[in-house]
Amino acid sequence: MSDADVSDTGSGRIVLLTTSHRVAPGLLSWQAWQALHGADRVLCSDGAHPQVPYLREAGIRVHEESPAARELVDACAGGRTVVVVATGEGDARLTDGLARLAGSGRIRMPDLELLPASYDLPGARLLDLVQVMDRIRAECPWSSRQTHEGLAKYGLEEAYELVEAIEEGDRDELREELGDVLLQVVFHSRIAEDDPEAPFSVDDVAGGIVAKLIHRHPHVFGDETATTPEEVKEHWLRTKAEEKRRSSVTEGVPLGQPGLALAAKLSSRARTAGLDVPLPAGEGVGYELLAMAVRAEAEGVDPEAALRAAARTYRDAIRGAEGVAEPHGDVEGHGHADEEDTLQDEDEDENEDDA
Repeated sequence: MSDADVSDTGSGRIVLLTTSHRVAPGLLSWQAWQALHGADRVLCSDGAHPQVPYLREAGIRVHEESPAARELVDACAGGRTVVVVATGEGDARLTDGLARLAGSGRIRMPDLELLPASYDLPGARLLDLVQVMDRIRAECPWSSRQTHEGLAKYGLEEAYELVEAIEEGDRDELREELGDVLLQVVFHSRIAEDDPEAPFSVDDVAGGIVAKLIHRHPHVFGDETATTPEEVKEHWLRTKAEEKRRSSVTEGVPLGQPGLALAAKLSSRARTAGLDVPLPAGEGVGYELLAMAVRAEAEGVDPEAALRAAARTYRDAIRGAEGVAEPHGDVEGHGHADEEDTLQDEDEDENEDDA
C-alpha cells in the first residue's frame, strides 16, 4: 500500500459519550463535563435527548446531527475533538462504520474513546420495572382491568414457589421466583395508584418499608448497640410493639395462612410474650396437629417446612412404587407459575367467571 492510498485526515479525537436513562439528566461525571467543555464540536442525533437541555444550560452548543462515519472522521481533521452524545439505544450505524474504516487500513483514524458519562446505581433496573408495569397497566386490555382481589391468588402462588425454590437450592429458579414476587408488589402498587379515594404508589410502598427498617434497627441507624441476633430480635420486637400498640399478641397474625404455620406463629407469639397458655383440650387430628406444631416451634423447627420435606420423601416413594422416574422441572403438573400466569391468564379467568 502506497502513502497515496492513505487519506490523511489528520489526528484528532472522537468521544462517544454514553449516559444512563435511569439517572437524572445533567448528573454527569467530571470526566464527561471536561470532555464536553473541551470539545470543538458536540453532536447528538436526537434533539429530544434528555441531556441536551442541561448541556445547553451549561453553555455547551449541541448540534443536532447524525453524521456518517467518514464525515465524523473528517470533522476531526487538524486535531479537533468531536463528542457524540449517544442515544439510549446507541448508534450501531455509526459505530459499525467507524469499525469498518479502522479495519480498512486506508484511513488515518482519530483516537476513539468510549466515555460513560453516568452509571446505573444499585437497584436502577427497578425503575425499568416500574416503567414497564406502568405501560402494561395503561395499554394491556387484561392488565388494565385487574384488581387487588383478582390478583390475590397469584401472590400466594408466587410466595409458595419462592419457598420451593429456596428449599430445592436452585439458584436460577430462586432468581426467577424473586422476580415473580417482585412483580406482584409492583403490579399491586400500580393498581393502587388508580384508587380514587386512597391512592398510593410504589414509592409510597418503598418509603414505608424504608422508614420501618430504619426505625426497627436502632443499632444500625441509631445510638443503640446489638452484638448478637438475640439482641437484634429484642430491638425489633420492642420497636414493633411501640408501633403497633396492640391489645393482644395475636393481632397481626393472618388466620388465612396454612394451619401448621398458623399454630406455630401463635405459639411463638405466646412464648415470646411469656404467656403460659395450656393447649385446648379436644379430640381429633386437628388437636394432635396443633400439639405437634407447638412442640416443633418450641424446638426451633418450622413445622410447615418439616412436613413439606417429609411429603416430598413420600412423593418419591410413591413414584418409586409406580416405577416412575423422579420429577425434573415441570413434570406432570409440578411446574411453576411465572409472570405470564399473572399477566396472561385471560382465558382461565374468563372461564371461571362464566362458571
